Amino acid sequence: MKKIIIACLLFIAAFTTTLNAQTANHTFALGDSTFMLDGKPLQLISGEMHCYRLPREYWRSRMKMAKAMGLNTIGTYIFWNVHEPVQGTYDFTGNNDIAEFVKIAKEEGLWVIMRPSPYACAEWEFGGYPWWLLKDKDMKVRSKDPKFLAAYKNYVMQLGKQLTPYLVTHGGNILMVQIENEYGSYSNDKEYLDINRKIFREAGFDGLLFTCDGPSQLPAGYLPGYLPAVNGLDNPKEVKELINKYHNGKGPYYIAEWYPGWFDSWGTPHATTKADEDAKKLDEVLSAGISINLYMFHGGTTRGFMNGANMSKHDPYSPQTSSYDYDAPLDESGNPTTKFYKFREVIQKHLPKGETLPPVPATNKTIAIPNIKLTAWAPLFSKTVDNLGAPVVSEKPLCFEDLDQGYGFVLYRTTLKNDVSGLLKVKEMRDYATVYLNGRRISILDRHLRKDSLQLDKAKRGDVLDILVENNGRINYGAYLTDNRQGITEKVTLNGDELLGWKMYKLPFETTKGVKFLTENTRVKQGLHTNVATPTPTLYKGTFTLTKTGDTYLDLSSFGKGFVFLNGRNIGKYWNVGPQQTLYIPAGWLNKGVNEVVVFDELKNGHAEIAALDHPILDKVVKEADLK
Repeated sequence: MKKIIIACLLFIAAFTTTLNAQTANHTFALGDSTFMLDGKPLQLISGEMHCYRLPREYWRSRMKMAKAMGLNTIGTYIFWNVHEPVQGTYDFTGNNDIAEFVKIAKEEGLWVIMRPSPYACAEWEFGGYPWWLLKDKDMKVRSKDPKFLAAYKNYVMQLGKQLTPYLVTHGGNILMVQIENEYGSYSNDKEYLDINRKIFREAGFDGLLFTCDGPSQLPAGYLPGYLPAVNGLDNPKEVKELINKYHNGKGPYYIAEWYPGWFDSWGTPHATTKADEDAKKLDEVLSAGISINLYMFHGGTTRGFMNGANMSKHDPYSPQTSSYDYDAPLDESGNPTTKFYKFREVIQKHLPKGETLPPVPATNKTIAIPNIKLTAWAPLFSKTVDNLGAPVVSEKPLCFEDLDQGYGFVLYRTTLKNDVSGLLKVKEMRDYATVYLNGRRISILDRHLRKDSLQLDKAKRGDVLDILVENNGRINYGAYLTDNRQGITEKVTLNGDELLGWKMYKLPFETTKGVKFLTENTRVKQGLHTNVATPTPTLYKGTFTLTKTGDTYLDLSSFGKGFVFLNGRNIGKYWNVGPQQTLYIPAGWLNKGVNEVVVFDELKNGHAEIAALDHPILDKVVKEADLK
C-alpha cells in the first residue's frame, strides 16, 4: 500500500509540473538583434511541418523527432481550402484539427510559428485558396476586391476562434503569426497588406505579426513597422543587412524559409540537396545568432487532389507530385535521414553548456504486400456499363466552377453534326485530357506540353466525341494564380467552327461509393472484355488481408495515370512519368484483417494485380517516348 501511495504522489507531482509548464505565462518580444522570451534571448531553431500532409496518428511522433534533431519550434502553414471546403461550412476535425496540432506541439515542448495567411503557396492546390472563390469569375483573389475580403475575413474570424487561445499572449505556445505570404512576389500594395493586418487583429491575433519574402521580393512585400523575415537566403551578412534596411536598422534576424531540400514536379528528376553543404550553412547561420525555419523539416504527402502547380511566362504549366518528401531531414514516412543526423550534430554544438538532445526515436517498421489481386473493374463508360450519372446539358461547355465542382474530372460529350476531318482544338483546356471518338481513345492533350489540339480524320455525322478533362492541380504561385478556372474554360472548335450541344458528366471522385463494379464472373457471363486494346478510364478494386501492419508503398510503376483509394481514403495521385512511382501508406491506415484498394487509371487497362513495397521509388523518371 505504501508503494502505491508513493507512486500516486509521484504521478500527481509529475502531472502538476507538466500542467504548470503548459499553462505558464510567457512574454515574447523583438529585441534589437534577437527574439526575447521572458526577457532573455531566444534563437528559434524551427522546422516546417503541415498537419494536413501527416497522418494525425503520427503528429506526436514527428514532433518527438523534431525535438531529437534539436528543434525548439515548429513552423506551419494553414490551408484555407481544407477548412472551408464549401463556403460557410468549416471543418476543424480529424486531420484538419490545427488547434490539436498546436496543443501537441506544446505538450512536446515546442513553440509554434503560425503561418495562417489565406494564401500559402506550399505546392498546395490554388496556394490554399478554396476553389469556390473562382465561381465568381470577376472576383480577384489576393486583392482589395470587397467580395474576396469579405470571404477572407469570415474565414480568419473562424480561425481566430480555434487558435487565439494558443497564442503566447494567452498562455499558449504560438509565438508569432505571419500575415500574407511572399506578397512581394505578386504585388506591392501596402494598403492591401495593412488590411490583412487589421483582419488578423480583429480576429484576436494580438501577438507579434511578421511578413516573409525572398530577398528581391522583400521591398515590395514587407509592411512598415513589422518584422520582415527573409526566405531562401542563408548568408548571415546578407540576411542581417537586408532586415536592417527594412526594419529600422535592427533585427531580430529570422530566415522564415531555408531550403535544405526541394519539391518534385511530375516528369522531372527527383530534387535533392547535399547534406554536408546544408549542414555547413546551418552551422554558419546558427553561429551568427540568426533564427531559422527549415522548409521542410518533414514534408509528408499531399493527399487527394490537393497538389498545386507552377507556371510562368517562360515556364510551362507544371503540376507537383503527391509525395512531398522534399529531400527533408525527416523523410516522407517520418524516418530520419543522413541529413537529419548531420543537422543534429550541428545543433548539438549550439546548445547551452550541459544540455544534450534526447535520443532519436526508433524508425517505423515497413512491410511488403505482394500480389494484391484486382478482382473487379468499373469502366467510366462503355457499351455495357456506365458510371457517369446524369449529365448537365449546355449549348457551350462549362468549366468546373460553373458546374459547381472543384476537383477531379469532368467528361464533356457532344455528337458531331456532319462528316468532317480537320483540327480539333480545345481552347484554354485545363489541365489534362483524354479524347475519345465513339469510345475509342484517339489522343491525349496536356497543358504542360502545350498540346491542346489534334487532327480528327474522317469523323462521321452522329459520331460521339468525349473529352475527359482532369484538374491536374491549380497554380499555387505567381502571376497566373488569379487565372485558375478548370476544365474547358473557353470553347472547342473543329476547323475553326465552335462545337455546340454538350453534355457534361461531373466526376469529383470524393468517394468511390456508388461505383458499379463488374467481377470476373460477370465479365465471363456477359462476354465482356477489359478493353486492353482500346484503353478506357477504369477503376479497379481488390481486397487483401493482413495479420500485421506497417508502413508500406503501393507500387504504381506498371500503371498509367490516376489516383488510389485505400479503405475509403484518397491517398493521392500517381503518374508513370515519375519521378514518384509509389504512394506511401502509413501503418495506421491499414487494418489487421481485410483492406480494400481501388485504383483509377485513365491511361492503361487490363490490370489484374498490384503490390506494395517496403521502400519508396521517388527517383524514376520515364520519358514520354518510352511509355507504353
